[in-house]
Amino acid sequence: MNVINYYECDNREHWLEQIGRCDWRAGQYLHDLIRDGKLLDMIGADSKVLLLTEGDELISFCTLAEKNEIQPIDLKPWMGFIYTFPEYSGHRYLGKLFEAAGDIAKEEGFTRVYISTDHTGLYEKYGCEFTGEMQSIYGESCRVYVKDYV
Repeated sequence: MNVINYYECDNREHWLEQIGRCDWRAGQYLHDLIRDGKLLDMIGADSKVLLLTEGDELISFCTLAEKNEIQPIDLKPWMGFIYTFPEYSGHRYLGKLFEAAGDIAKEEGFTRVYISTDHTGLYEKYGCEFTGEMQSIYGESCRVYVKDYV
């Protein structure tokens, strides 16, 4: 298995098509933002789309971004659009994305990564700590987690 950055890989069309297979509404939104060239304007020019792959198969994906739907915007970086395809769930593959995101964050001078979600009990399995509820730019309350990399 490999973790690749969509914006630095060959065969972007293939990987975009793979993201498009996602049955999750937010995954489809991510697909459309990438396809339409709007994602980096929305989440920051230095953001990444990390893909966990096995050969030509996409197992899991996420973004590592400087901006998120949560305010204040001084917290960064954010992992978002976190998804594992159902046929691969239950194998803790998401841990490989957390490891890759942590390596990139540390290279960029950060010691933690933030996540906003409505899930409870998922991210704790990967060493994330719930820090509280914050309001999104859409007026919704989101659970915010932090993963420290020291």
